[in-house]
Amino acid sequence: MIRRMIDIAVSAAMLALTSPLLLCAMVAIRLESRGPAIYRQRRIGRDGRAFDLLKLRTMVDGAERLGPGLAVNEGDSRITRVGALLRRTSLDELPNLVNVLRGEMSLIGPRPTIPVQVASYTPRQRRRLEVKPGITGWAQVNGRAALPWEQRIELDLHYIEHRSAALDLEIARRTVGLVLFGHGLYKGQTGGWT
Repeated sequence: MIRRMIDIAVSAAMLALTSPLLLCAMVAIRLESRGPAIYRQRRIGRDGRAFDLLKLRTMVDGAERLGPGLAVNEGDSRITRVGALLRRTSLDELPNLVNVLRGEMSLIGPRPTIPVQVASYTPRQRRRLEVKPGITGWAQVNGRAALPWEQRIELDLHYIEHRSAALDLEIARRTVGLVLFGHGLYKGQTGGWT
């Protein structure tokens, strides 16, 4: 209950504070390329429930149907100029705060994944679905998409097994550094996920 109250208070405050920036980003996205400013992607949340993750669109409209599909490489030609800046600063994730307010996500937890990834989970990996997915998490502050997928899952499972207020505070602290310096956005040249 306390975690949910913190999620609501912090996400509402962050949305209020960043709304001018969010509006400017949405205008810039629309000026640079056709298509909606907000990108919706089906993700799997707690207990296997599907929801639409909201992000600022950083790629050309319909990018998931072009090239390597959902995999995104550093320097991917589908990423717009505005999108590259939004990704580097993690501002593309600001609409995730709406998912937190709706109760689909938490501020901290394993990142929500796409259905095809969840379908290939082992029974142990399915434990990722025991908690709400987060905007940031233990895997994000320990390498993000620069890590192999299996290692990210293990880091998420470590978080679930050792979840505490102290660990959440450490993740929040380290997330600030990631946002400021933009490390680990891509998995080398072989692709992360949008």
